[in-house]
Amino acid sequence: MTAIADQTGTAVTAALRTIDANIAEFGDRYPDDTTDNDRYRPRPANTGWTTSFWPGMLWLAHDLTGDDTYRKAASAHVRSFVDRVDQGIDLDTHDLGFLYTLSCVTAWRRHRDPEAKRAALSAADHLMRRVLPSAGIIQAWGDLADPRQQGRTIVDSLMNTPLLFWASRTSGDPRYAAAARRHTTQLRDHILRPDDTTYHTFYWDPATGEPLRGETEQGSADESCWARGQAWGIYGFTLNHQYTGDPTLLEAAIRCADYFLAHLPDDGVAYWDLIFTSGPEERDSSAAAIAVNGLLELAAHVPSPLADHYRASAGRILRSLIDGYSTFDRPGSNALLLHGVYDKPKAVGVDEGNLWGDYFYLEALARVTRPGWTHPW
Repeated sequence: MTAIADQTGTAVTAALRTIDANIAEFGDRYPDDTTDNDRYRPRPANTGWTTSFWPGMLWLAHDLTGDDTYRKAASAHVRSFVDRVDQGIDLDTHDLGFLYTLSCVTAWRRHRDPEAKRAALSAADHLMRRVLPSAGIIQAWGDLADPRQQGRTIVDSLMNTPLLFWASRTSGDPRYAAAARRHTTQLRDHILRPDDTTYHTFYWDPATGEPLRGETEQGSADESCWARGQAWGIYGFTLNHQYTGDPTLLEAAIRCADYFLAHLPDDGVAYWDLIFTSGPEERDSSAAAIAVNGLLELAAHVPSPLADHYRASAGRILRSLIDGYSTFDRPGSNALLLHGVYDKPKAVGVDEGNLWGDYFYLEALARVTRPGWTHPW
C-alpha cells in the first residue's frame, strides 16, 4: 500500500484543483452523467442515477484535506435529495442505493443530519417497493408495471444493497437487511455464471419467481462480460460479504476478481467489454477505477499471498489510470478521468469522462493516501 501511496500525491492535488473549479462552476447544480468533448455540462435538475457521485466526491475531498469548504459544499446537497424523495422525483430505480448512500447516509454518519437520515430511510422504503416477492430480487429500473422490466435485476444492484443494510441497523427493522441478503444470494446463483463471468441483467418470472435468462444492455453481447459489471461484482460481492459474513459471497467476489484480472490489456485498464483484450475498442476507465476499490477491499478479507496479489494488481491499475487516463495534464477538462464508456451499444458517453468513474478514482486515491480511511458503503 505504501508503494502505491508514494505515487499519488500529484494525482490528489490535481483532482482537488478540478473539484475546486467545479464547485465554482456548478454551485448547487449537478454535472451531467458524462462529459461532452471532455467537459461536463450542468444538468437541469437532480434526476438520473449519478447525481450523488458529485456530493460523494465532495465528502472524499473533505476526507483528503480536512478543509471545511468541502464539508459545507457536500452538506448543501442534502436539501436537493430530501426534496427528490419527498416529491417523488425519478425514484423508479434500484439506484436509490447509490443516490442516498453517498448523499444522505454519509451526511447522517458524519454530522447526524436528521433530515438526511429521514430521506435515506424513505429512499430505503422506496427501494423495498421494488422487491419482487416471488423471486426475492430487487427489480432494476422503470415502472414496476412495465412488462419489459418486470422480473429484471442488474449486477450494479450489488452496490445498492448497502442502503438496506444501513436502514436495518438504523431503524432496528430487519426487513431491509433480509431483502438485501436474499437479493444478493439470487445474484450469486444466477448473475454470476459458472465460468466466473457476469451477466449485466437477469430475468425471473414475475409470477413464479423461476429464473429465466440473462441479457445485456451495455455489454457487447448477452453472453459476453461487460467490464463495468464485472467490476461491480468484485466490489459489490465483497461489500455484501462484509454485511452478512456469508463466505459464499466472498468466494463470488474472488471469482469476479480473478476473471477480471486475467482479461486485462497490458496497461491494466479494461476494455469496455472483457471479450476484448486488444485492438481498437475503447477502454472503460470507470470499470478500472471501480475494480481498484473492489480489489483493495477484497484484499482485506483474504489471506496472503492472495491479498498481496490483489493489492499489487490494484496498484498497477491505479498507476495506469493516473499516468494515462487522469486529467492532471489536461487543464481543458473538468473531469478527473477520461476514456470511460457509459453505453457503447447505444453510443452514449463513449470515450468520455463520467461521474461514477471520477468518484471511484477519487475513492481509490483516498484509500491509498489515508491509512485507516473508512469507505462510505
